Amino acid sequence: MNKQRLIPLIVATALFMENMDSTVISTSLPAIAGDIGTSPLTLKLAITSYLLSLAVFIPASGWTADRFGPRLVFSSAIAVFMAGSIGCALSGSVTDFVIARTLQGIGGAMMTPVGRLVLLRSIDKSALVNAMAWVTVPALVGPVIGPPVGGFITTYFSWHWIFLINIPIGLLGIFMALRFIDPIKSDSREPFDLYGMVLAGLGLAGIAFGLSVAGLNLLPWSVVASLVAIGAISMTLYVIHARRTASPVLDFALLRLPTMRASIVGGFLFRVGVGALPFLLPLLMQVGFGLSPFRSGLVTFASAVGAMGMKTLAARIIRAFGFRNLMTVNAVIGSVFLAACALFTATTPLLLIAIILVVGGFFRSLEFTAINTVAYAEVDPPQMSRATTLVSVNQQLAISAGVAIGALCVESTLLMRHVQELTADAFAPAFLLVSVISMMSAFLFWRMPDDAGHEISGRKAVEISSRKGAAKEAVKAASQGTQDARDQKLG
Repeated sequence: MNKQRLIPLIVATALFMENMDSTVISTSLPAIAGDIGTSPLTLKLAITSYLLSLAVFIPASGWTADRFGPRLVFSSAIAVFMAGSIGCALSGSVTDFVIARTLQGIGGAMMTPVGRLVLLRSIDKSALVNAMAWVTVPALVGPVIGPPVGGFITTYFSWHWIFLINIPIGLLGIFMALRFIDPIKSDSREPFDLYGMVLAGLGLAGIAFGLSVAGLNLLPWSVVASLVAIGAISMTLYVIHARRTASPVLDFALLRLPTMRASIVGGFLFRVGVGALPFLLPLLMQVGFGLSPFRSGLVTFASAVGAMGMKTLAARIIRAFGFRNLMTVNAVIGSVFLAACALFTATTPLLLIAIILVVGGFFRSLEFTAINTVAYAEVDPPQMSRATTLVSVNQQLAISAGVAIGALCVESTLLMRHVQELTADAFAPAFLLVSVISMMSAFLFWRMPDDAGHEISGRKAVEISSRKGAAKEAVKAASQGTQDARDQKLG
């Protein structure tokens, strides 16, 4: 297998490990809490610490990769994640577990953006769509299969294996990365923006964590509002600071590129729906329909099947329709399938639910592949590390916002109906709301140039060039005709 196919698989395997592990713990918290002598609510600190370490350290990933090389940083990130996994399995107290999860978060913060950077610096642009299709799948599949896998391992084996299973996967990933990824380093050695790192870290941690717990009744509203406010103030100060420094940890100047702007802003809106889906759907299945966690996981796994089916067709579809046309229409289609979840009832056949989730998963995965790929269409090689950092931060915030909006909508529905018991019909407004937000992304994708990303997609590049040439000739002919008319008039 050549490197053009092997490197995406190496990166995708590592990202799958990180994405699944971040959600697999949710169904195993009661068993872990009972074993180490604490309450499941207290153990929520483990999820919190992981999220916070992700938010704080992602901004440093781009500079670190440029300074030490993407291959070394990517391999080291896997090693740090493995060390955190071993620490989780060996934990005997809440403190031990929280420290271990924080270590995992540091590894995950470097793994995702640097993994994408490895792809961008190792894969030809003509093969980038196929490569991104592999990397997109873990982000969609991991959160869906994480909870049922965690429940299965905890029920039939031991919760320790949730973390220990990462060790052989991580060792194989490190070996393959060191063996097949070239040690490419950046020629530029920019100074580290420590002040910007602190501001961005505080801002992202406050916003991401505040949004994640909003509507879940884990903290008082005053605390949640304070976290989001502190995060917003810190990010505002960071934006002011970034304009005055030559090497910001988050380079918002990249938003001047039309494709990057569409990918960041439009992608944020579309991701809100997908961020809410892994939160809303299992609750609907278990609380609303009374399914067991394992049966619920088997049903929701259908969307992962659709995502896997997409990866072999993504390049051909994008080549046929182009990024702008595909992303615009597909954003609407994916949002419609998301809205269809609002029609699910306890009497809806599970087979029909599974079919809708399979087809919806296909279109959502296709959209994410296009969003993740077109972001780098106009980015120069020296800016790639900053671009991957900005994209990763955007994704983290979008997923947190999706969970927050979904939870707030469900809670608001209960308040408006003056009921406290959570039932299946309380989820419909949430699915409709997040689908509308996702659909709004179509407007931003439509505003991209017609030939956006054609160097990557390979779509009718000659035809586009010819069309532009014909347009220029038409303008030239019109100008010449006007000039001839003036000459005749003067004559």
